[in-house]
Amino acid sequence: MASKRVLLIIGGGIAAYKCLELARRLGERGIGVRAVMTKAAQAFITPLSVGAITRERVFTDLFSLEEERDIGHIRLSREADLVVVAPATADLLAKMAGGHADDLASAVLLATDKPVLAAPAMNPRMWQHPATRRNVSQLKADGVHFVGPNVGEMAEPDEAGPGRMAEPLEIAAEIEELLEGRRSHPLRRRADPVRRADRSEFGQRRPLEGRHVLVTSGPTYEPIDPVRYIANRSSGRQGHAIAAAAARAGARVTLVSGPVALPQPAGVTVLKVETANEMLAAALGALPADIAICAAAVADWRVAQAATAKIKKAGSGAPKLTLVENPDILKRLAAGGKDRPVLVIGFAAETENVVQQAKRKLKAKGCDWIVANDVSAASGVMGGERNQVHLVTPQGVESWPEMDKSAVAERLIARAAERLAQRAADA
Repeated sequence: MASKRVLLIIGGGIAAYKCLELARRLGERGIGVRAVMTKAAQAFITPLSVGAITRERVFTDLFSLEEERDIGHIRLSREADLVVVAPATADLLAKMAGGHADDLASAVLLATDKPVLAAPAMNPRMWQHPATRRNVSQLKADGVHFVGPNVGEMAEPDEAGPGRMAEPLEIAAEIEELLEGRRSHPLRRRADPVRRADRSEFGQRRPLEGRHVLVTSGPTYEPIDPVRYIANRSSGRQGHAIAAAAARAGARVTLVSGPVALPQPAGVTVLKVETANEMLAAALGALPADIAICAAAVADWRVAQAATAKIKKAGSGAPKLTLVENPDILKRLAAGGKDRPVLVIGFAAETENVVQQAKRKLKAKGCDWIVANDVSAASGVMGGERNQVHLVTPQGVESWPEMDKSAVAERLIARAAERLAQRAADA
């Protein structure tokens, strides 16, 4: 990393303060950072503070005679190995998608021939607005890489949902992947994020072209205090494999992921969450969708009131925790309404009477299908790479042989695509 350089374009959002930490983290990795700040960014942090951390001159003005003579926006755009936009505000994303060049930041972005990584940050309604979704789709088609946004509380009171800028360590990890060549160069990837070599099950077919698939994956963490939480052993491998298979089938995929140690699937929009309430907000915010697949292992309960400070041991014994039930995400998505997906699929992770429990769950949740599996310790499914499932539908039960989780995902997506095609033919 010692010879690598990043051009950090800082947009005008309250998350701009995170760029100071990001620059510091990159410096710790030996990555050189040069910064461009928009006029709006300077309302949140100063060029002096950015320059103090990067130890480089900070650039702010497209029409500065001194700056243009000394380095110029063309050289700025070419001398870095990677261009990072953080926070990528709705306005900056719109300028990037439209090819504007009316300030230094947008001119640099239009002139660069290097990979671009955007870290969006904005109010949830701005992120979910059709104009923003259109701009993001266009930028992904143009080869721009994205990290985040995450789901959580906003700066505004009583506002929560997708729109928080990814944390500096998350962005730094994505930057390292791009600089090390572990993610493809955007100008070579172009508009199709699904490489031909990845289309194993579907070949040249794209049966979910034009469809939107929503997938939940991984565990949820329900805080007890700032250092402890309630969770489960889910690795997220099955949910992430399903999201990747849906993308290979041509779908636009939104993956709502709890905390996992897995790479982001190619061609998929990932919304990172921690709690069940955050996962529900992200899933509902991603609607409408044609298919919803709830593969996440959501914690059934949470602490009614998480402690704001670490709970200490006391002579009176263990603390008494009052638990309350978490929202039922699968049931909410399967409920009637104009935004109900055509096909809602749930997972049933059971340790005994697997098929019988899945049949009861299918009826209780109101979903269309249940994928049931045995997650007892002897099965090795939780955290493992293989799975054996039963597809439970109103028409009966299909028991599939044990296979890799990626193969389970391919088969499930193929069946879901067939079901959508059948529904369309019957309509």
